[in-house]
Amino acid sequence: MKYLFILNDPPYGTERSYNALRLARNLAAKDVAEIRTFLLGDAAASAHGGQKVPQGYYNVADMLSALMRRNGVVSVCGTCMDARGIRDEELVPGATRGTMGPARRVVRLGRQGPGVLRAR
Repeated sequence: MKYLFILNDPPYGTERSYNALRLARNLAAKDVAEIRTFLLGDAAASAHGGQKVPQGYYNVADMLSALMRRNGVVSVCGTCMDARGIRDEELVPGATRGTMGPARRVVRLGRQGPGVLRAR
């Protein structure tokens, strides 16, 4: 199966991005799925390299790296990066600047049948 995770929340302050990445990593670990993650809005900061968090606290950048080591793909909204002053070379290794084009195509295809989940 193929999954697209679109994250919009900041890396810290809520646990939505954290929990989405937990699910994505779990699916990727089972080698039964193709996982793509698109970071939009405040979630763009999730892929900023060099994050320092308190000991014992989760590190979203490390979680993204672990997902990519399991062949997951991580794209970050370029406009969102620019708005937050994040340069391409500051992204965690493997993450790339992206656009909404591929996400828009997947959502359009999802409307043709079951399997599209919406978070509220």
